[in-house]
Amino acid sequence: MPRATPAAGRVREAGRRAIAEGAVGMRRVLLRAAAGLGLAVAVAGADVPLETLGSTERLREPPHPHWVFVGDLLLRRSALLDLDRSTFLGMVSSGFLSQGIAVPRRRAEFYVPETYYSRGSRGERTDVVTIYDAAALEPVDEVAIPPRRAINVLPSANAALSDDDRFLAVFNMTPATSLSVVDVEARSFAGEIATPGCSLVYAGGERRFLMLCADGSLLTVTLDEAGQEAGKLRSEPFFDPNEDPVTEKAVRYGDRWLFVSFEGQVHAVDVSGDAPRVEAPWSLLDEADREDAWRIGGIQHLAVHAASGRLYSLMHRGGADTHKQSGSELWVYDLGTRERTQRIALHHPGFSFMGDTIEFGKSWPWPFNRLSDWLLDSVAPNPGLDVVAVTQDAEPLLVTGSKQSGSLAVYDARSGRFLRRISSGNFMVHAVQAPWSAP
Repeated sequence: MPRATPAAGRVREAGRRAIAEGAVGMRRVLLRAAAGLGLAVAVAGADVPLETLGSTERLREPPHPHWVFVGDLLLRRSALLDLDRSTFLGMVSSGFLSQGIAVPRRRAEFYVPETYYSRGSRGERTDVVTIYDAAALEPVDEVAIPPRRAINVLPSANAALSDDDRFLAVFNMTPATSLSVVDVEARSFAGEIATPGCSLVYAGGERRFLMLCADGSLLTVTLDEAGQEAGKLRSEPFFDPNEDPVTEKAVRYGDRWLFVSFEGQVHAVDVSGDAPRVEAPWSLLDEADREDAWRIGGIQHLAVHAASGRLYSLMHRGGADTHKQSGSELWVYDLGTRERTQRIALHHPGFSFMGDTIEFGKSWPWPFNRLSDWLLDSVAPNPGLDVVAVTQDAEPLLVTGSKQSGSLAVYDARSGRFLRRISSGNFMVHAVQAPWSAP
């Protein structure tokens, strides 16, 4: 048997001391836990006033053009943000697979088509149009509609408000297609209108709505004063759905709806007359752009600033049928001259996890607080942008977002200069709406 050395004895002694100290430390931890539990029991038994839960505050000012709704399919809600102050103002629930908010111009309220199931994702289905107070962000009424609302991931064209703010048309698909019409002034269901072969819905006047049809034509649905069907008119096809279909993500510019095809052709539909008038198409792309494989792309790839006549389009380089691929640049067009005037390189929208923005070094002194922005713009891979929106005022802001992040990037819409990043508190950005114009 080997003889023990002095060094081995010191090692054993150190081990015994460590075990003894560990036992003492564990006893201290257990004693502190017991003391904390006793304190908690004592506090629970004390006469402590209960905290009031569920209080609601109203917005302290009227809606501003730089306020935006940010939709999240996963959280089933829309968050309301102030872009100037980078402030979260509130949120509204939007039911199963939310798809957007309809905001009238003449009343301090807004409307959300919603679907609910009695067992969460199954059970008895209920479809409603919920009417929200615009200041309290609280539901004040609801109108039941047939449980046939189209449930899809499209951020737009699932519902439309008539130009006089009276009737809301909700698109149904079961797979038979129809419109549910709600009189939002009377808070009542007006009726359902069958629209075979035609889908989605766009406002086209005080008593008219437009729908896209499978053969490339438009269906015009006209209502009477009670919201009942007064007539339907089918146009000639204005695009070839087999050769170059348009996306459903159209934007409105005055009395025109602008539809853009997979290959970048702009089809303008004028709704100012008795029947829609389709104008000659023009292209977002020149020959050099096509050779470089530039294409439209994104979930919500178009935005228009009405006062300046600027059209913004998310663009990426890709092959055929990549119209849903995220954009790497934002191209700006003058709708008067139909010429591209600017190309804006897009910044990373910012990382987020479970609704919280992941920032690094923001609290450090300048210039080290810029490290987070440098990492995002220079090192971190940009996931691309899926959503673009622009505010409708004299000093407009551009907002871009990604389905992979709950953060937004904000730009000056006139110069294209990047301004800041904002957290929406969402898991993802599915849609951005800037519904308010300057008074």
